[in-house]
Amino acid sequence: MMDTKIREFRAKKNITQAELAELVGVRRETIVFLEKGKYNPSLKLAHDVAVALDTTIDELFIFD
Repeated sequence: MMDTKIREFRAKKNITQAELAELVGVRRETIVFLEKGKYNPSLKLAHDVAVALDTTIDELFIFD
């Protein structure tokens, strides 16, 4: 399991889970699972989410 700051960065940009999902080309449920730390994204998805939220992978994902 991994912690993420996706919810916080998404709130700063004032975008919904659905909007973020559309930006990165996944379903909203994928964003829900990412935010809850129940899904380990591919490197490409992690990169796409970071770019969409104007941050870095290191800032978004907390690896144990």
